[in-house]
Amino acid sequence: MWKIVVGFVLFAALSLFVIMKAGDKVDMSGEKHGADAVHVPETAAPAASTPASVPVPPASAASSAS
Repeated sequence: MWKIVVGFVLFAALSLFVIMKAGDKVDMSGEKHGADAVHVPETAAPAASTPASVPVPPASAASSAS
């Protein structure tokens, strides 16, 4: 039983420490939907990482080859 009390006291102390350090910057409102949601756009991949384009033969040439 005493272990539960000690665990609770340690957890409460850690929680209070985090809340005191963060101040009013902590957002405890949960998930946001609609106008409140803030989305960060993904960064575009660099052009060097895309494979070079391979010329594709016309459909008529590809079907006559077989």
